[in-house]
Amino acid sequence: MLAKVAGLAQDDELDGGTTSVAPGTERTCALTRESKPVSEMIRFVVGPAGDAVPDLKRKLPGRGLWIDATRTAIEESVKRNVFARGFKRDVKTAKDLAEQTERLLASAALDALAIAGKAQLVVTGFAKVEANLGRPGVAALIHASDAAEDGKRKLGGTLRRNIEENGPDITVIDIFTGTQLDLALNRPNVVHAALLAGPGSETFLARAARYARYRTGKSPDAVSATAPTDGALDVNAPADGAQGTSS
Repeated sequence: MLAKVAGLAQDDELDGGTTSVAPGTERTCALTRESKPVSEMIRFVVGPAGDAVPDLKRKLPGRGLWIDATRTAIEESVKRNVFARGFKRDVKTAKDLAEQTERLLASAALDALAIAGKAQLVVTGFAKVEANLGRPGVAALIHASDAAEDGKRKLGGTLRRNIEENGPDITVIDIFTGTQLDLALNRPNVVHAALLAGPGSETFLARAARYARYRTGKSPDAVSATAPTDGALDVNAPADGAQGTSS
């Protein structure tokens, strides 16, 4: 727990550079001192201006410091001066570093959604979404975070029937505003969407899960058939820049 943090960061909290970051690698969180897979952490490096820079793709040069990939952990790290201690030098940390990191995570997920859209893997429009939910091959149901509850409930019923007939759970995502979805998909008034299975979809789902974990501190799981609109990716708090949309 964050309350247990004490003492100075150790040398092994800095990696040896990007070449030392391989899939499945575990690193020690400079805040909590817990060892976790890099997939559950965010790497930070010191930028040219001497500031802490989030390295979401784990490719920036220099030795990296790792923090648990949650907003709470980043906020606490800024308060406790963890970056300066870990890097053992003066490091500038923006007061809104946690918010900056959240925006980057959201942008990365929405970029992946845009690519999936260009690959014809995203269906929008209530009627089209509902029709596709009754067929195999749907990877996720996406609602704008500001979508009307009535529309979400109706599509949830169709989703339950689809799961009962076709088996696999389908992830429900409710963490992006209608405005964000509009921009990502280059379409107006996106309130509901069906994400079809495909390589681009997998990238989006992974990034959306990472973004959801950052905001909630919980690792998302597939949504169960009994709670299609209350799954782990369903975050009630609106994302940055939330604006109202129609259903």
